[in-house]
This record gives sequence, structure tokens and C-alpha cells, in this order.
Amino acid sequence: MTTPERQGDDAGAQEPSIHPRSVLGRLPRYAAGKPPVVVEGLQSYKLSSNENPLPPLPSVLAAIASQTHINRYPDPMTTALRTALASFLAVPADDIVAGAGSLGALNQVLATFAGQNDYDAADEVIYPWRSFEAYPICVGLAGAAGVQIPLNQDGTHDLEAMLAAITDRTRVILLCTPNNPTGPILKATEVASFLQRVPAHIVVVIDEAYQEFVRDAEAVDGLAMYREHQNVVVLRTFSKAHGLAGLRVGYSVSQPELTQHLRVSAVPFAVSQIAEQAAVTSLEHFDEVRERVQGIVDERTRVVEGLRALGWTVPNAEGNFVWLALGDNTPEFAGLAEQRALSVRAFGTEGARVSIGEPEANTRFLDLCAAYPHGPGLS
Repeated sequence: MTTPERQGDDAGAQEPSIHPRSVLGRLPRYAAGKPPVVVEGLQSYKLSSNENPLPPLPSVLAAIASQTHINRYPDPMTTALRTALASFLAVPADDIVAGAGSLGALNQVLATFAGQNDYDAADEVIYPWRSFEAYPICVGLAGAAGVQIPLNQDGTHDLEAMLAAITDRTRVILLCTPNNPTGPILKATEVASFLQRVPAHIVVVIDEAYQEFVRDAEAVDGLAMYREHQNVVVLRTFSKAHGLAGLRVGYSVSQPELTQHLRVSAVPFAVSQIAEQAAVTSLEHFDEVRERVQGIVDERTRVVEGLRALGWTVPNAEGNFVWLALGDNTPEFAGLAEQRALSVRAFGTEGARVSIGEPEANTRFLDLCAAYPHGPGLS
């Protein structure tokens, strides 16, 4: 069966007159973590997307299965979820705005506070780099200009350089803690000092997608910063610790001076009733979630200690992943992992991020690192 030609497909057809926004040609494409390849005789493991290796809690799966009214639109205010979160976080429900994951919540912040103004100059958004790879995409699509500030050598934010980059066009600053993909956290004392020096009209986003995995006692608590500063927005998600990545439910927390505007830009019906009920149920059983998270943290500790015992230089890891600064060896390492039925997230010739997965997957990853002769800090 042949496919019919579209009108105008002949050789003499004129160039199409429909063009995308010019910004699309300047933006990177988001590269999702690849699934593992099938290797005969080996169980395949995906360690490329920072997913929770465990499914949602049994009670959450039951709550999902019980949803029968999906022919109806969800509550646009996600009242049940915000009410549950208000109790769980000890914040007013009105200070919470739900979104399709923390990424959806971020897009709402950018759509509200950064973009192209009436005058011929785009707003500026400052963020660390390398960090969450969606940042430049989201900033660009919002119509703003991204200002990337290189990380310190140890994978931490260079807060002094971020402060120095502030101009009269700066509207938003993004902080990622723990930083994805390198792993270190921001400390409470340094963020407190940073916020005192940021002009009050600039919105500061504290992205805490991996907050439940943090064990460093000096780590910043975004909620503490939000309570003290009217220009702070905290982002959190149910994708990681709760294992609900496929349902896309997250939220922002900020004071009324910001939420009153965020509600205007919030995407209607972004959180389905299935996702909302799953998130509420997971909060109701958070003791079980905490126990699962601790199991992943224990595995993270085993992996980090194992890597360092092998001579690898690894940044402090406070998320559910580790970072290997492999440089030019990154593609080779990712290829060797693939041969062992492991998928890791390679970032060009910068390094590889490896999620903490099932114990067997983590052991196989350590075995690969033990056999690899070109690791950071190795001869």
C-alpha cells in the first residue's frame, strides 16, 4: 500500500511558510535516560533516570485502582492534596500550588515571573551549570535569557558567582539541592547569607526534588527559607521518594505575595485525580515511604564508600544517584555499562550520573568501576 503524497510535495513546492519560534533553534533537546539493552544471561537495570527502583506502596496501588470517575475533570485546585500537604508540612494550604511534577511547578514560576517584557530585552534567569538539564529549556521557552554559572570543582553551587551575575534584568534565580546531576547539597548557613544579599524583588527557587534522601545535618531546609523570605519558592515532587514519577505530581510552596500570581499561571487540571489520590495516600503512609527511602540511602552509602575504596573521586551524594566526572571517557564508560545490561546517564564528555537502583544493579556497577582503568582519581 502506498502513502498518498501531500499537496505540494512535488520538487517545485515552495518552502513551508510555517516556522517555529526562533528560540527553539537555540535550545538543547531534553535527553531522557535510555532504557537498558538486553544482554543474554543478565538481568537488565535502568540506572539512567533517577527513578525509584521500587513501585508505589501497595496502599497507593489500591488507591489508584479504586479511581472510577476519570470521565470527570479533576479538581483544578487539588484541594485534597493541598490539604494533606498543609498538615504534613505544617504550612498553610493556600501557600501550595500543585503542578505536573516539580518541573510543571517550575514552569509555572517561570511563566509568572520571567519572560519577554514590552521593552526589547528579555528577563534573565540565573542558574547553576551543570544542573538539571531541563532548566535551559524551560527558561528559553518562557522567553527569558538563561545565565549559566559554572559549578565549583566539587560539584557545588558557586553562590558568589551567582550573586555577581545579578543585573537589573534578573528576575529569577534557581538553586538545585541536592544538585542534579552532581549530588551535593546547599548548606543552610550559605543559603541564608545568599538570600540576605539577593534583592527582594528577585524570586529565588529552591528546587528540592530529592529532599527526602538528604542526610547531611547542615543541609538547607527550603521550607525554613520560605518562612523567612517572601521571595522564596520551594519545589518538591512525588516522583522520587514516593515512586510516582509516571503520574506527574509535584508542587511549589511560597508566601501569598507569590502564590496569588502563581495560581493565575497554573495549568488547569495539571494533576489528575488519580495522581492526586495516589499522592494523598502515599503521604498517609509516609512511615513506609521513609523506610523505603532509607533503604536507598543505605545503598547509596554502600556505592559511594565502595567507589572511594576503589580510588574514585566522587562528589558528596545526597540524592538517589552518584556522579562520575569521567570527562572524555564518558562515552566509553557508558558503552561498557551497556554491555553489562546497565543504562547510565552520560552527559557528553563531562561525566555520567548513575542512579541508585536494586542491590544487584549497584553491585554490578561497582564491579564495572573496579575493572575500569580510567576513573577519576585513578592512574
